[in-house]
Amino acid sequence: MLAFRLVAEPDRLDTLVLPIRLDAVDRDDTPGAVLPASTLALPDEVRAEVDALIPAARCTGRAGESATHLRLAQAPGRLLLIGVGDGDEAGWRAAGATLARSAAEQEHVTVAMPADATAEAVRGLVEGLLLGSYRFRLTEAGKRPALAAVDIVVADPAACAGAAETATVTARMTRLARDLTNTPSSTKNPQWFAEQIEAAATGQPGLHLRVREPDELAAEGFGGLLAVGTGSASGPRLLELGWQPPDARTHVVLVGKGITFDTGGVSIKPLAGMKLMRKDMAGGAAVAAATLGAAALGLPVRVTTLVPLAENMVSGRAFRPGDVVRHYGGLTSETTNSDAEGRLVLADAIAYAVAELAPDLLVDLATLTGANAVALGPRTAALYSENDDLAGALVAALGAAGEKAWRMPLPADYVEYLGSEIADLYSAPTQGAGSVTAALFLREFTGDLRERWAHLDMSAPSWAGGDDAELTKGATGWGVRGLLRWLATLD
Repeated sequence: MLAFRLVAEPDRLDTLVLPIRLDAVDRDDTPGAVLPASTLALPDEVRAEVDALIPAARCTGRAGESATHLRLAQAPGRLLLIGVGDGDEAGWRAAGATLARSAAEQEHVTVAMPADATAEAVRGLVEGLLLGSYRFRLTEAGKRPALAAVDIVVADPAACAGAAETATVTARMTRLARDLTNTPSSTKNPQWFAEQIEAAATGQPGLHLRVREPDELAAEGFGGLLAVGTGSASGPRLLELGWQPPDARTHVVLVGKGITFDTGGVSIKPLAGMKLMRKDMAGGAAVAAATLGAAALGLPVRVTTLVPLAENMVSGRAFRPGDVVRHYGGLTSETTNSDAEGRLVLADAIAYAVAELAPDLLVDLATLTGANAVALGPRTAALYSENDDLAGALVAALGAAGEKAWRMPLPADYVEYLGSEIADLYSAPTQGAGSVTAALFLREFTGDLRERWAHLDMSAPSWAGGDDAELTKGATGWGVRGLLRWLATLD
């Protein structure tokens, strides 16, 4: 990752980065930009050049905007203006990401923070820097340059150190989730995923890990996970990762879908729908990374994460439409579509959590339906919960982290769509409202945790088609940042 320091005085000035804010400067309130009072005492000639550059480059101060001015044979040799918008945390995240890209070919830059910059501003800037500089490549060929080091000049480095550390851990775990999700499925199978989490957890006090192998899954009755995973040469796994600090009073279970590749099974997908199915374990990556982050930050909340891992493949052993699956705990479902496999593995994990783990709260994340994207577009997850407080807290935490979610209904009259003549439930009703009925199916496995459960259908925002603010093209690591913010509010 990019290296940064918080300093009170810079020891070098190659490229000087000056944040600028939105300001209504004209009588008709046309947006303009203003350079706020800086932590650095800027020479008169530098301020004069900035004052001239702002109108010349038509700077508005919009978050993520940038303008460059070269100063030959002078120090600093380059001025880089970066817009932070109104100066909220989201604006600073966008500014950090823009800086990471705009100065990618620079060895070192110095950011002169405004004199009134808060710890939240530093958190946003650091997160943006570390996430905007993320790159995933399996080979060095064609690798783009990346900014190496940043000095952030603040009035009181010690006062901002905690915010910077939180941002660093959050970004590191988000990058881990991105790496896991971006990795091609030729490498990434259930065993590989479990090994990556085991390696990341090794040496961290308070963490424990258990990985159930296929024989154990069969012995304990995880029928949904076995049905989906049996068609692959790479057998299914159930990863159970726990963070248990001694002072925890609240126990949260996080469940994440971990389909390491999804062909659709016998109900095979077309090519266009299959080519990005390496991302079908993004929910599992997010909850595992968030749990590792909770441990790294020492959050005083107990977290148990369950990631049901499987490849949904086509073979002579693959499960079929019309099969009846017996899930953990005994409920049965009639398979109507083998491409609706995610809910089958999640149902097992949720039922296990309810029966054996006795959590206070249960939240699952899954790249579950394309209907989510149809309803809410590419950047917003669908949230389902009957608990107003839980739903509100999750939406607020996700929003503060830059990860949008919108609460959706769980209509009582849609429950009849789940009725099967030969099993307790249809796995995937055909009447429409695909994201809603998937959530209703999962709710049937929540038992007495029904009113303390939330489901996030996050297929669309798990992937970005291009760079945008702190997002980079490919896996976004959606959910890690929001979950960590939410967990930090619990005691």
